[in-house]
Amino acid sequence: MTIDQTEYLKNWLFRANEDIDVIRYLSKSELQSYQSTICLHAQQAVEKFLKAFLVYHNVDFPRTHDVDFLLKECKKIDPNDFNIDFGSLSDYGVKLRYPDDFYIPDKNATIKNIDIALNVKKNCRKQNKCLISQLLTRTIKVSCFPHARMLRRVTLA
Repeated sequence: MTIDQTEYLKNWLFRANEDIDVIRYLSKSELQSYQSTICLHAQQAVEKFLKAFLVYHNVDFPRTHDVDFLLKECKKIDPNDFNIDFGSLSDYGVKLRYPDDFYIPDKNATIKNIDIALNVKKNCRKQNKCLISQLLTRTIKVSCFPHARMLRRVTLA
């Protein structure tokens, strides 16, 4: 893997972990108030982790938010891995982002989508152990939320 590919992979993992952090942060609040946002970030995390997996395996993929398509591409590499039913997770990345298709998922769907995102992260971590052991943690300035500026150590996977 070239330095550029490694940096590209790190960026996917960093962004995916940002989405996981948002999910965790919002889940600690009143879940009902953020269910659609949590599901959007669950979809985004899954999408980015799957893309990181494909990058690690040097597989090109089109610009897409379709996690079902990305899952099929990942299963071409390892058909025994990622045995996860995404349900309607792809819908949160495209359809449900716009007011025309307004929908608020219920608590059970939200919890299911959180579990899916965390399981995909776990699978990617397991699959990429060799590379992850080479990736260092780094200190960055995080400003996900306006009043949450701080320095923190970020593990990329």
